[in-house]
Amino acid sequence: MVGRLFATALMLMGLLSSPMQAGAAGDQNQVKWAQLSADQKQVLAPLAGEWDALRPWQREKMLDIARDYPRMTAQQKERVVHRLDRWSRMTPYERENARKKYQQFNTLPPAKQEELRAKWLEYQRLSEQDREKLRGNTPEPTPEDALGN
Repeated sequence: MVGRLFATALMLMGLLSSPMQAGAAGDQNQVKWAQLSADQKQVLAPLAGEWDALRPWQREKMLDIARDYPRMTAQQKERVVHRLDRWSRMTPYERENARKKYQQFNTLPPAKQEELRAKWLEYQRLSEQDREKLRGNTPEPTPEDALGN
């Protein structure tokens, strides 16, 4: 579970920003879903149902993504669509945990960040069967563990 949350946090690195950046765009972040252009709605479609409930800094970040989308490569566009879709399916609890993991990751020294990125890439290269083995590879608790010995 922790590994999955960490993976989700890494996946969202390009989408999340600090609330400290809010307010820089003025009223842009108060735009309602109905006010978005057709192009913006197309890019941000996974967030349609929750757009009007997003925090101002979140709307601002999403509008920035929609603005930059036409200039992105096909690979970048695919990544944005995938990340927005995954984010929209997360529960508020999972989102908060992803934010925390992202913040924790950013406090790590650069060498440790690179080490974790390398491990993540290694994990992604595994077959789904091997990934499943790793996810289920937790030792069975022993009676001694239960007693705290």
